[in-house]
Amino acid sequence: MSLFFSTFSLIFLAELPDKTALATLLLASKGEKLSVFSGVAVAFLIQCVIAVGVGSWIGKLSPMWVKAATGILFLAFAFLSFRKISEADSEDSTSASGAETGFMAQATKAFVVVFLAEWGDLTQLSTASLAARYPDELMIVFSASLMALWSVTAIAVVLGQRLGQWISPKRLLAGSATLFGLMGAWFLIEAALQIRIR
Repeated sequence: MSLFFSTFSLIFLAELPDKTALATLLLASKGEKLSVFSGVAVAFLIQCVIAVGVGSWIGKLSPMWVKAATGILFLAFAFLSFRKISEADSEDSTSASGAETGFMAQATKAFVVVFLAEWGDLTQLSTASLAARYPDELMIVFSASLMALWSVTAIAVVLGQRLGQWISPKRLLAGSATLFGLMGAWFLIEAALQIRIR
């Protein structure tokens, strides 16, 4: 139990201020909470399986291309959000068209964003390192990491839904587009710096 709680605490605290938690909050502010949570939860489930399955080997992989792909994806989300603002005739029409339609569309978007953003992330590397250190306790490491990530996801989804109720849809779209754009630019800068160092 001590390994479970220590792993849970480590991953929970590492994920709480992370970019994937912020992305989940933004997605939940514009979408339906169950679909966003489902997409993010499946992404984290697969990432935990990968992290535990390959152990510390994942730490040797270069995240350069993943960061570049994630940066481009986030910039595309920023562009689409800004386009929705310009297409809206009024705040009410923005409210109607601001969210993705359908459970699968929202869940898929949430899955793709988090799955790509989590590659080479601190929590994934931490899970892989713990799996390598405790090879006889893989299920404990897996379950503790997954529960921690799902807990942070639940918090981000609830906060995102509250944010969506407090702020007008047009301002919310503008804010999320700006943040997605900044995050995308940051990923591309990190990827470019890694290429330059090599």
